[in-house]
Amino acid sequence: MAKSTFRPLHDRVVVKRIDAEEKSKGGIIIPDTAKEKPSQGEIVAVGPGGRDEAGKLIPIDLKVGDRVLFGKWSGTEVKLDGQELLIMKESDIMGVLA
Repeated sequence: MAKSTFRPLHDRVVVKRIDAEEKSKGGIIIPDTAKEKPSQGEIVAVGPGGRDEAGKLIPIDLKVGDRVLFGKWSGTEVKLDGQELLIMKESDIMGVLA
């Protein structure tokens, strides 16, 4: 992250949304009002991880820079340093794009 030193707690990550394509596959330009929010993003910060029942730390299996897929309604939208980001639990991430 640029200016801020925001660090998510526990098993949370901060995700920057990756913009959806503005043209359809057929070349039709999609107006802003009809676009779906993308469910793809880039990890910009990672918490230390969650804890199991014995209190042992379970590290997060994601790192800054990973491109991920997440559910349409996942996370909480926040604005940090003028940038719109999502804070979500690791379990809201469906997978990492290779």
